Amino acid sequence: MDLKSVREEAIAATNRAFWDRQGFVPAEDSEEWEREYRRQFEQVKARHAAAGARAAGPAARPLPELSGTPEQKRWAAAIRADRLGQIREPPIRAWLAREWTRARAWIDTRELSPEAFRARAAVWYAEHCRRAAEKVRALSAERASEAAAAAALKAEVAAAGITAEGLVELVDASERAEPAAITGKLAEIAVDGRILRLYETANPAVLLVKEKSREGHAEYGIAREEDLVADLKLYARAAALS
Repeated sequence: MDLKSVREEAIAATNRAFWDRQGFVPAEDSEEWEREYRRQFEQVKARHAAAGARAAGPAARPLPELSGTPEQKRWAAAIRADRLGQIREPPIRAWLAREWTRARAWIDTRELSPEAFRARAAVWYAEHCRRAAEKVRALSAERASEAAAAAALKAEVAAAGITAEGLVELVDASERAEPAAITGKLAEIAVDGRILRLYETANPAVLLVKEKSREGHAEYGIAREEDLVADLKLYARAAALS
């Protein structure tokens, strides 16, 4: 238990109690203020101890830090401790502790009875679960769609007889040309220790090849063939989805 936090909460609670009862706060060195402070201190200390045991059990984890002004955080910490102790269902309690990190959100529950808070918390948690389930379903549908698209594209590549080995053979058989400035990447092919990166260039009749192999690096141009370009684009799309 953090006694500094307990003292700060007790001071804030003492001042609030006087404001609520009589509209002013006596001097902190007065007997009246001291009596109320001692009463509030014992209540806050007991609340912290009970809430720690009820909210998380023997394997308790520290609660997330609340956001807000120092006064709001002190006030909300006391309310949160009470409220978590009022929740019987561990999943709801854990969700509130994890997700409710705004001090203002806890403070706004101060007028609710324990029964009303439990009922509302159950509704909030059910909505959270519904949205989480929707997100899972949407993600599952998206992945299924992507998998179907990838399978269809691979089938198209297979039907066209496009293979990495075949593309490299076409590149090797192409007429050499003067290299030109790169404008966009077409594909990357790896076969038997060779890695070929093919690019379109500023010259519409030329492709640029950057090759890495056991022998080292090479860069050369080849004559552009539209059938080869189409096959390279299809191969690259399929490779991106695999």
